Amino acid sequence: MKQIITHFTDDDLYKFTMCCAVIDNFPRARVKYSFTNRDNTVYPDGFAGELEKQIALLENVTITDEEIRFMSSRCNYLPEWFLIYLKGYRFNREWVKVRQDDNGHLHIDIEGCWADTILLEVKILAIISELYYIMTGEAEKLDYEAYYRKTYAKAEKLLGAGCIYSDFGTRRRASFMAEDTVVRAMKECSLSREWKGRFVGTSNVYLAMKHDLTPVGTMAHEFVCAIGGMYGPQMANHIAMNSWRNTFRGALGTYLYDSFGWDIFSLNFSEDFANLFKGLRIDSGDNYEQLEKIIAKYRSLGIDPKTKQIIFSNALDTDRAIEIQKYAEGKCQPSFGIGTHFTNDFDGIKPMNIVIKLVAAKITESWTFYNDTCKLSEDDGKHTGKPEVIKRFMDALNIKQ
Repeated sequence: MKQIITHFTDDDLYKFTMCCAVIDNFPRARVKYSFTNRDNTVYPDGFAGELEKQIALLENVTITDEEIRFMSSRCNYLPEWFLIYLKGYRFNREWVKVRQDDNGHLHIDIEGCWADTILLEVKILAIISELYYIMTGEAEKLDYEAYYRKTYAKAEKLLGAGCIYSDFGTRRRASFMAEDTVVRAMKECSLSREWKGRFVGTSNVYLAMKHDLTPVGTMAHEFVCAIGGMYGPQMANHIAMNSWRNTFRGALGTYLYDSFGWDIFSLNFSEDFANLFKGLRIDSGDNYEQLEKIIAKYRSLGIDPKTKQIIFSNALDTDRAIEIQKYAEGKCQPSFGIGTHFTNDFDGIKPMNIVIKLVAAKITESWTFYNDTCKLSEDDGKHTGKPEVIKRFMDALNIKQ
């Protein structure tokens, strides 16, 4: 079996930015992650063993001088000490436990220092997705020339409609080549003539380097959810925003607000934070309802929402992004992060519905116990975590069941 992940920065930018913030603010924190397959997929016999081999191969993947130079030049908000840290970083297979049950279902648990294990999630998800198609034989169906043309057509529609957008598709891509094809097609289309819209880059740092683009992204729910586990959900957003400010001093100013729902975030989103952060990211709930809540909040603080960037990233496809663009234009500065629709939209291939979520945290290794945490989505029925933990957090936030 070929090695699937061969480049250290074949990963989403926000894993690196969060890693930096974790070291800066929570250097001794330890965490647990758990894998969920929302479609209850039955994996081929021997899948867990092959996955373990791929995870072990990550121990040989280290950052190169070329990657360091690229991050230093394009990600100047990352301090030099962090790039030095990445030079010494090594993966360890002992952090990950994989098993496959008698019914073929996959189980993965990750535990360790937060600053170490934070760089595993996206890589493991990308491995699982690509490995699944290889082992089922579906990888042989992937026609990359046709996919280039299909992607180019998507780019023409988005750029013509005035959308400002980026690729967010590493974690559930059909293969590395699929995402590489997407980024190449998007860039070449964007340069083919003058467009109303703009392709701003990709969340994948390695592909940004390969195609001379800007790596894009800020944070994931993980950052806020871990803090919620350590301190409680009521003040998690406040602590997260303060921590982010402490590390990046106003850079990377798009905040992902929906880890514990809009209502508690809104109570924590004071005028100083609203002025500090350049905008917000909508990743769950009804896009239009969420946008109107955001607009109302900014106006209540005396801030013109048209000066703020709103990134939409909630299960988007080309047509949905264009519809939102038409609605949001003139209300804010809309932009779009599109994932699986870009990197796993082959005819006859079903994208995997898989996630790895942080489920428990403790602020220091000297604690004898972890605090469980969860994610409370704005989408009904998409909360992530143990049912009893979800109930406890909802009760603490006075959210009706």
